[in-house]
Amino acid sequence: MHSCLSLSFSSTSSAATVSRSHHSFPRPTATPLNLRFCGLRREVLGFSLTTSLNHHHARLPGRPHSSAVSAALSDNGSSPQSFDYDLLIIGAGVGGHGAALHAVEKGLKTAIVEGDMVGGTCVNRGCVPSKALLAVSGRMRELKSDHHLKSFGLQVSAAGYDRQGVADHANNLASKIRSNLTNSLKALGVDILTGFGTLLGPQKVKVGSSNKIVTAKDIIIATGSVPFVPKGIEIDGKTVITSDHALKLESIPDWIAIVGSGYIGLEFSDVYTALGSEVTFIEALDQLMPGFDPEISKLAQRVLINPRNIDYHTGVFATKITPAKDGKPVLIELIDAKTKEPKETLEVDAALIATGRAPFTQGLGLENIDVVTQRGFVPVDERMRVIDANGKLVPHLYCIGDANGKMMLAHAASAQGISVVEQVTGRDLVLNHLSIPAACFTHPEISMVGLTEPQAREKGQKEGFEVSVAKTSFKANTKALAENEGEGIAKLIYRPDNGEILGVHIFGLHAADLIHEASNAIALGTRIQDIKFTVHAHPTLSEVLDELFKSAKVKAQASIPVSEPVAV
Repeated sequence: MHSCLSLSFSSTSSAATVSRSHHSFPRPTATPLNLRFCGLRREVLGFSLTTSLNHHHARLPGRPHSSAVSAALSDNGSSPQSFDYDLLIIGAGVGGHGAALHAVEKGLKTAIVEGDMVGGTCVNRGCVPSKALLAVSGRMRELKSDHHLKSFGLQVSAAGYDRQGVADHANNLASKIRSNLTNSLKALGVDILTGFGTLLGPQKVKVGSSNKIVTAKDIIIATGSVPFVPKGIEIDGKTVITSDHALKLESIPDWIAIVGSGYIGLEFSDVYTALGSEVTFIEALDQLMPGFDPEISKLAQRVLINPRNIDYHTGVFATKITPAKDGKPVLIELIDAKTKEPKETLEVDAALIATGRAPFTQGLGLENIDVVTQRGFVPVDERMRVIDANGKLVPHLYCIGDANGKMMLAHAASAQGISVVEQVTGRDLVLNHLSIPAACFTHPEISMVGLTEPQAREKGQKEGFEVSVAKTSFKANTKALAENEGEGIAKLIYRPDNGEILGVHIFGLHAADLIHEASNAIALGTRIQDIKFTVHAHPTLSEVLDELFKSAKVKAQASIPVSEPVAV
């Protein structure tokens, strides 16, 4: 879900100069701005910047300091006169890596602090290894589908797999990408400082357990997130696991319960059922896949859930999960989500907790700069600038990615990091989060950008504009039919009065790749009446989007004139 907030800001009319330790950049004259930003998680977690920053405060526990660190803390109110770096980034995940590379491109002396492994969650315990497992599940589904193969005139003997070989594929991919990221940082001259970063005060960071203190003109927090485990659930890493454990694929249980039917739960259900497991979903809300557009969820359930070896319980909480031991199975106690009355107890071979992720912000030293988290998230404004307990901006401190909770996606973190670098080098770039796409890599895939239909209609009702919907089917696409993959739709939500794209949702073959034409159109402000004149190669899956835009009924005329033919 998206939560949105409109803010108005104004700044001085005189130009300012942003100075760095080795560089100086003119800052353009600022004018009053009406800014809008949105996030996937804030509404779900009950977070709103309109509430008091003192609400839900959770101060981080203090940590012992050496004499050197104590001396640094005694200067908490003052900033260093000179700096070791122009930019220091705490966290070398996808967000930190993207920010570091862009900072080097902009001429900043840059360092990145990493206490675990370069690549963060995405590369080591998230999107990268999970895509390796999903690549295997996709091929297994093809090889096990006699009807699909016969339609091509193919005959294949019984398909099988080697569990350790599959696990090695995921691990090797993560290692390769991690190595690539590390080498790219080193090649560009980014200093990699090993250890956990702790903020000591303005523009000061302690690195690791040593007394090393590093200063920087600007600092970015990019510490990411960890799996969220609700109370009452005991993780043993073997029979009750998180996604971190599941990606190691140490076993393929005969029957596994998956708590949560969002992105993580859906993708793992795809993997486990392809490899022979029976899956049971446990979902707290009344319907599966609650974060998706309702029409897409309905179709996806018909294709991804109902025909497969999957059953589900909706509207229930798993209040207690006990790992298997002494020959007994995993026990899952369920209660009604509304009445809190006991429902039943499930006995399964394993349970995967896929209830989302929590920000990894403890131990950052935020208390040293009077910043308190909200449900663990670091409060920021639309420019990713950190906000302290009094509602004031902390100078030269930014937070990107999962740690701020605006949109918990790796590519969103990278985009936020790039926008911060642009700001500290003189260009005021505010990221439009409604233009950031998301994807679920099931078979077939789901992708989306912008608003769902209910969100768009609510917005239209509040702001007084009409909302229309256009749809196209993969069954009408030549390339999809050639692949015998005609199951799927694309859905466009738009304003018929001016052609503004409010949202696009795709379910079908390579949906994750197709969504970017729509996301780029939203980012660039391209209207439907203009984009429908673009040309798509035939026969390609991209024509699904071509037909989608062409089918929209927009009252406004094209704002961009069609170019005259050019002789070639």
